Amino acid sequence: MSTSVARRSRTLTRAEIETLFSRLAELNPNPTTELEYSSPFELLIAVILSAQATDVGVNKATRKLYPVANTPQAILDLGEEGLKRYISTIGLFNAKARNVIATCQILVEQHHGEVPRKRESLEALPGVGRKTANVVLNTAFGESTMAVDTHIFRVANRTGLAPGKDVRVVEDKLVKVIPAHYLYNAHHWLILHGRYVCKARKPDCPQCVISDLCRFKDKTPDSVDVR
Repeated sequence: MSTSVARRSRTLTRAEIETLFSRLAELNPNPTTELEYSSPFELLIAVILSAQATDVGVNKATRKLYPVANTPQAILDLGEEGLKRYISTIGLFNAKARNVIATCQILVEQHHGEVPRKRESLEALPGVGRKTANVVLNTAFGESTMAVDTHIFRVANRTGLAPGKDVRVVEDKLVKVIPAHYLYNAHHWLILHGRYVCKARKPDCPQCVISDLCRFKDKTPDSVDVR
C-alpha cells in the first residue's frame, strides 16, 4: 500500500496539536467565556445556571437579576421564590434556584461571602461539579484548568486531539497533550470552536481552520451529557 494513502493515526501528533492551537490562537488571541459577569460570584452563579441551558438564555436572566442582587447575601434576601422570578426562563430553574440559595448560604456562613479558590471547596457547593469548578478556577482565578462540556468532548473526539469515552478521560488527556503555553486559553478556544464550527449535527468543515488536521472521518463519540 502506498504511504500516501495509509491511514493516519486516530490521535493527533504533538506537531499537529501545536499547529491546531496556533491556528485557533491566531484566529482569536484573547478568548473568554460568553457568559456575562463582573465578579467571581457572578460567574459562579451564571455557570450554575448554564447547566443544560444556553449562555444566551442565562445572560438574558442575569441582566435582570444582577442589578438587583449580585452578592450571596443579596440573593439570600430575595429568597428562593424571589430568585425564581428572575430565572424562570432557564431550564430546570426550580432545582437551580434551590442550589443557588443553598450555595449562597454556604458562601455567607463558611467563606465570608467570597467564592473559594480551592477545588474541594467549590465542588462542595450545591450545583457545582468538576466542570463548573474548572470554569471558575480558569476564568475567574486564572488557573490552567480544562472544563470539558459537550462541545469540548465532541471536538476532542472528532479531531483526534484527545479521544475518550467519558469526560474525565478526555479532560485528563487534554491537560496532558495541550502545550503548556496554550493550556490557559484552550478551554475557551475549544468550546467556541465546538459551538460555532464543529457543531453537533452539521459541522462546518469548509470553514474550519483545522480541517486538514482533523480525524472526523473516523467514527467516534460526538456528545455526552455533561453536568
